[in-house]
Amino acid sequence: MGVTVLIARYLGEKKPELIGSVIGGAAVVFTLLSAVLFVVMVGFARSISVLMQAPAEAVALTASYVRICGSGIFFIVAYNLLAAVFRGLGDSKSPLLFVLVACVVNIIGDLVLVAGFHLDAAGAAIATVAAQAVSVVCAVVILLKKTLPFTIRKSDFRLNLQSRKFLSIGLPLALQEFLTQLSFLALCAFVNRLGLELPPATASPARSSTCHAHPSSLMQSMASFVSQNMGAGNPKRAKKAMFTGIGIGLAFGCAMFALVFFRGDLLSNVFTTDVAVIQNAFAYLKGFAPETLATAVLFSMVGYFNGNNKTVWVMVQGLVQTLLVRLPMAYIMSIQPNASLTMIGLAAPTSTAVGIVLNVCFFLYLERKEKNLKV
Repeated sequence: MGVTVLIARYLGEKKPELIGSVIGGAAVVFTLLSAVLFVVMVGFARSISVLMQAPAEAVALTASYVRICGSGIFFIVAYNLLAAVFRGLGDSKSPLLFVLVACVVNIIGDLVLVAGFHLDAAGAAIATVAAQAVSVVCAVVILLKKTLPFTIRKSDFRLNLQSRKFLSIGLPLALQEFLTQLSFLALCAFVNRLGLELPPATASPARSSTCHAHPSSLMQSMASFVSQNMGAGNPKRAKKAMFTGIGIGLAFGCAMFALVFFRGDLLSNVFTTDVAVIQNAFAYLKGFAPETLATAVLFSMVGYFNGNNKTVWVMVQGLVQTLLVRLPMAYIMSIQPNASLTMIGLAAPTSTAVGIVLNVCFFLYLERKEKNLKV
């Protein structure tokens, strides 16, 4: 996100000559990051699996999945970096193409390795890494063929001033995202306490990332669009984009809410045929359903603040949601005598609602501050 925002800002400011050093510095930084992730995920795969409180019967399979994904972390990070570059340039179609190719490769890989050769979790992990590798190749080919408003020199591939700038933008978001993902791992652990039959049920809702697809896309495109307009000195258009994003997100969110709340069993049926698992997943999704509406508002606001270089605030409000609302509520719900997945699922939309209130207050604060400066 830091790379996306900085590239978009330089385009808006008409300083494309600085973009090459942004990309070169990012390549160095994320190569180092990939190396660290490789060591952690491959060397501590079993410890990570145990930390997630995976059932004893599933620890070996989980560790295998983590280890293989860790081995391919370079492809996964490279894909995300290249997608960030394209989005910063205002091109969201190319990342869509990469994802499409990756999905096709992943599905074929799952059918061949899991269904055909019965490699279980290892096969699924290999298919995931292979899909990311193919998408990276596609991204590089398209980038080389694309007419770019900048040039990249060999001297750009080093830790430079631009590295410091995109890290100052992106590190707060990285910390927030890291802790948010840990909170979802903790959520899985809380659910695992309820019994062995339930973890597969959370695999479907954990695909609740499907419900976050449209607001996440709005957030990423919003950051790039807002950053370009702020760089071009057009804050009014940036604000209008945020409200437009909220409206579009709510339109899709209403349809998603209806599907998740009333027919979550059909959604869960895509991932499993086990009746008990489907019912447990449906129970979770009923509690989770309001999240499809709340994120439509929250993610558009977060995208606006990211593009406006208010990433420290985005980190703060994210940590409040995660550490003070989502985790405590999920834990409290999980230890009740009649604990249910529906009540645990409510932790997500509750924390998002708190995030919306915080962001509305911050937006009004910025508006008042802007008016005072004009006076």
